[in-house]
Amino acid sequence: MLSALAGLMAAAFLAATPLPMQSEAVFVALQLADSAPVWLMILCAGLANTAGSGVTYAMGRGMRALEGRFKTPAASLARAEALYGRWGRWTLLLSWAPLGDVICFVAGVLRVPLWQFLLIVGLAKTARYGVLAVVTAGAAAWLWT
Repeated sequence: MLSALAGLMAAAFLAATPLPMQSEAVFVALQLADSAPVWLMILCAGLANTAGSGVTYAMGRGMRALEGRFKTPAASLARAEALYGRWGRWTLLLSWAPLGDVICFVAGVLRVPLWQFLLIVGLAKTARYGVLAVVTAGAAAWLWT
């Protein structure tokens, strides 16, 4: 069980970084093999996926150190920060979707407070694995009965 969860966590972590990885297939395979309690798989995958998104967020924060080296007018950046500050943090609810890494990166560039980032992304990523578990259980019950 521990090796299965460790593998799931590694896949979930890497899937949330810019590296090409899909953790859903690993999650479904482990769920169908009954490798660990589903609630524990959801928790582990959600935490690891959120941590991986934190790496992407940190990369975005690091990009601010390069500010001034690119031709981005300060007024444009200020306008983007104001717009993102008002509405953008809620786009983090889509951090589980395709291009979610870009959303996490932009959140880092525009300095969304870390606690807000972790709260919203953690909720979205963990909920995604919960939905995946329910769909997998439903599909398995429908196909094998």
